[in-house]
Amino acid sequence: MRDARRIVVKVGSSSLTTAAGGLDADRVDALVDVLAKHHGGQTQILLVSSGAIAAGLAPLGLDRRPRDLARQQAAASVGQGLLMARYTASFSRYGLRVGQVLLTAEDASRRAHYRNAFRTLEQLLVMGAVPVVNENDTVATAEIKFGDNDRLAAIVAHLVRADLLVLLSDVDGLYDGDPSRPGSSRIAEVRGPEDLAGVEIGSAGKAGVGTGGMVTKVEAARIATGAGIPVVLTAARYAADALAGRDTGTLFHRTGRRSADRLLWLEHASAPRGAVRLDPGAVRAVVERRTSLLAAGVTGVEGEFAAGDPVDLLDENGNIVARGLVNFDVRELPRLLGRSTPELARELGPAYEREVVHRDDLVVLPTPLGRG
Repeated sequence: MRDARRIVVKVGSSSLTTAAGGLDADRVDALVDVLAKHHGGQTQILLVSSGAIAAGLAPLGLDRRPRDLARQQAAASVGQGLLMARYTASFSRYGLRVGQVLLTAEDASRRAHYRNAFRTLEQLLVMGAVPVVNENDTVATAEIKFGDNDRLAAIVAHLVRADLLVLLSDVDGLYDGDPSRPGSSRIAEVRGPEDLAGVEIGSAGKAGVGTGGMVTKVEAARIATGAGIPVVLTAARYAADALAGRDTGTLFHRTGRRSADRLLWLEHASAPRGAVRLDPGAVRAVVERRTSLLAAGVTGVEGEFAAGDPVDLLDENGNIVARGLVNFDVRELPRLLGRSTPELARELGPAYEREVVHRDDLVVLPTPLGRG
């Protein structure tokens, strides 16, 4: 951990604000004190910060996070400016500039936007600024939201090729049960799904200002560690220990290697435009042997998609087993179903002598970490 040179730090709303009082300047300053100490020289810090909606509650006379989208967006509109003003003032005490980067799920699901986001973040880091990333809650709808900033942080960590992801919360790590119950113990290290067997993973905290919980943090850890990025989950008050590589919270070890940006985008950020149903033999070929999907193994199609779109691959029970970039549009596929590639080439021409989904454009979707 001490050797990490590019670190993504995510902080939750409950660590910065309260529902009654909006932004807590002392909490923000305490976090910035730690980040500023580590930013500079060979170390770069990128901050993924929740808190915009929570910061806008008190100024708008709201006593807790509203459920309807319109008032959430209004709170985000007011709160985002307050949040950035507070970060700007706090980092300026150390002569550091901050740069605001607001993303929507669409920015991650469209590859051109994904590359543009990388270029912006990379340039801010190269120029010595501290990027402050948040979801653009003022315009994001329920259908195009990341859902939580933990997942956003994991995707950003891969995007900027981070060496470490630190998830800061109001809980000092992952516990084997409800932390408020006597007898619950902190889990110091997680090396894989087997370490989470039987673990009771809780939901959002008690402050009523955030959207995530331990479930989203464990899922974010799965995304990051699967891409070769270790994750430390701890309380915001232990941020200094996490960045210094001291024993704190829960350390999630790497479980995989860094994958191509295209594949991480495909698995975690793409928006499927439809689905393709597979017979049992095709499921085994795709999932176990990691082969391409051929028309002979396809039994049906759903949705509206064009060649090059991401689609989910379903087994005979409708379970999603993989996702890939399809080589045919939804109108072409029905006449290809169940037919061999040589047969299609003879009858329809060489343009049809290709896979429905090539193995290089396909990701098998694993069981989420800590579930099932």
